[in-house]
Amino acid sequence: MRIACFSTKDWVRRSFDRANKGGAHEITYLEAGLDDTTASLSEGHEAVCAFVNDTVDAEVLQELADRGVTCVALRCAGFNNVDVQKAHDLGITVVRVPAYSPHAVAEHALGMMLTLNRRYHRAFNRIREQNFSLEGLLGFDVHGKTVGVIGTGKIGRVFCELVRGFGCRILAYDKYPDAELGDAGVEYVDLEPLYRASDIISLHCPLTHETHHMIDGEAIGSMKEGVMILNTSRGALVDTAAVIDGLKTGAIGYLGLDVYEEEEDLFFEDLSDQVIQDDTFVRLQTFPNVLITAHQAFFTREAINNIAEVTLGNLAEVETGGKPSNLVSPDMVASS
Repeated sequence: MRIACFSTKDWVRRSFDRANKGGAHEITYLEAGLDDTTASLSEGHEAVCAFVNDTVDAEVLQELADRGVTCVALRCAGFNNVDVQKAHDLGITVVRVPAYSPHAVAEHALGMMLTLNRRYHRAFNRIREQNFSLEGLLGFDVHGKTVGVIGTGKIGRVFCELVRGFGCRILAYDKYPDAELGDAGVEYVDLEPLYRASDIISLHCPLTHETHHMIDGEAIGSMKEGVMILNTSRGALVDTAAVIDGLKTGAIGYLGLDVYEEEEDLFFEDLSDQVIQDDTFVRLQTFPNVLITAHQAFFTREAINNIAEVTLGNLAEVETGGKPSNLVSPDMVASS
């Protein structure tokens, strides 16, 4: 297939070239993100390949359809940036990569947890300046703490297994509890008791109408004072204004974000010589107990290679005319 690959970085090109070493597909790599101003670049291609912050709304889909595009291949698991019903109406097939490396994301969440607790990032910078004081670096034993895990799909399940090794009590919330995790000692509860009891809360759920801003002022108000919140899933799960208020009052003791609800204008770009215009993001950066990474959790060799291989495999299935195994359908949106 002729594929227009949007939001391309060097690592994207390298991984896709490896997966396409036989030359089965003709790939045009585009640095630009996909939106209503760049959709015209799909001219002459049968498929577009999009990433997490690309815009694939009704307007963009109509533009793609008008230019002969019949498939949108997402090289990510989430599809909240796609108007799936509009794609279906236009006859455009949408496919995704449902699980490229749950270990990568779960391990990153664990790393953020340990870094926030023991302040490795601050200690590293101190030592480089020959400051060997321990003042301000006091942490806590993770052993014996209660960890709340919201979402126990593939990533949440791995995260549960990792923190279980620390000797933690694990509370979990999921619309569809995992029986094996339950048998292993994970306690499934409703959100309210999870919020009340957890010392650490890690988000591993998709972004839907139901989960949008699930971490808001009311939720934070029901949590333990000084709670640690980790989000490696989707930025809009967290109401940023509410968590800033929680950080200011001490209701939130630690915040780890690998995603941000307005990240599309920031993440994946080098803005080191520019003034950041997002005042909310800049305010987050002023807190010493906030750790932000730029949607990095998925970024391992294994994950990016798997993303490329599964994406091109999805396109091969579309090309042969069968029902793709990783199809995104309107029913999936309705049930989420």
